[in-house]
Formats: sequence, C-alpha cells, structure tokens
Amino acid sequence: MTREEKSLVIDDLTAQLAENTNIYLTDISGLDAGTTSNLRRACFKANVSLKVIKNTLLAKAMENSDKDFGELPTILKGNTSIMFSETGNAPAKVIKEFRKKSEKPVLKGAFIAEAIYLGDDNLEALVDIKSKEEVIGEIIGLLQSPAKNVISALKSGGGTIAGIIKTLSEKEG
Repeated sequence: MTREEKSLVIDDLTAQLAENTNIYLTDISGLDAGTTSNLRRACFKANVSLKVIKNTLLAKAMENSDKDFGELPTILKGNTSIMFSETGNAPAKVIKEFRKKSEKPVLKGAFIAEAIYLGDDNLEALVDIKSKEEVIGEIIGLLQSPAKNVISALKSGGGTIAGIIKTLSEKEG
C-alpha cells in the first residue's frame, strides 16, 4: 500500500470515527471464510458495519480524530476488526449471539457515546445498554403512567358519583 493510499484510508477512517458514536473493536482472527461470512451476515441484519482494519491505520485515524479515545489505541494489537452501529448495544448483541457457536469475535474494547470500555469482560454490560429510543420510551411510559391513573380514577369515580346522584334523584321523585 502506497503512502497516498494509506493517507486516503486514514482520512476515510477518521471521517467514520467522527460520524459514529458507537464503535466496537474486536478480534475475529482464526475464523474460517464461512464463519466470517456468517458473522458479516449477522452484522448486516443488525445494521452493524464490520471492517477488518490495520492497527497502525486505525491508531492514526484515532489520533487525527476530535474524539478522545482514551486507552483504546493501546489495545490495537493483533487482528482488529471495527464495528460501527447507530444503536449502542447492537454489536454487543451480535457478538454475544455469535459466540454461542464460536469463541470469536472477542471484544477488545468499545467507544459508546464517549464512554470507553476495555476488555471482553464488558460484553454483558454493553449488551444491557439501552438505546436512546428505549430510554425515551421508558421515560414517556413513566410520565404517562400517573396521568393514566388519575384519568382512570376520575372516570371510575365520576361514574360512581353520577350513579349515586341519579339514584338519589330517582328516590326523591
């Protein structure tokens, strides 16, 4: 790869790092072609982009980026694949599901909405991260719950009061 080609790859990677808030670094070395193809299919279905990248080029792109990747560049050893996703937990779910059949991919680290996770032991925590939409849905549900309870109580109480008034007026007449 020429110096100019490397520069183009670094620029492209730097742009991708800037565009994405959910970035996973994994090790998929040792997977045969068929298994790698299955992993790529699983990623595609989950709307996750998977690329194998040279560590030196990724390190340069991280260095050029405006984001603070903290300790992530230190884990760029051996085979590295990068996963991008709009949903913070989508790549973790793909990895967890895929590892039911294979011991790879191994999570090296992740950058999720400016939080940094190092090591495969963080996989469960990343699977449990809620997406922005899930959090908003929960908040709306919590906000609606008291209002629904009040409206329900007013309707049932109102029906009871109206029934009592009607019964009383019928007895007087």
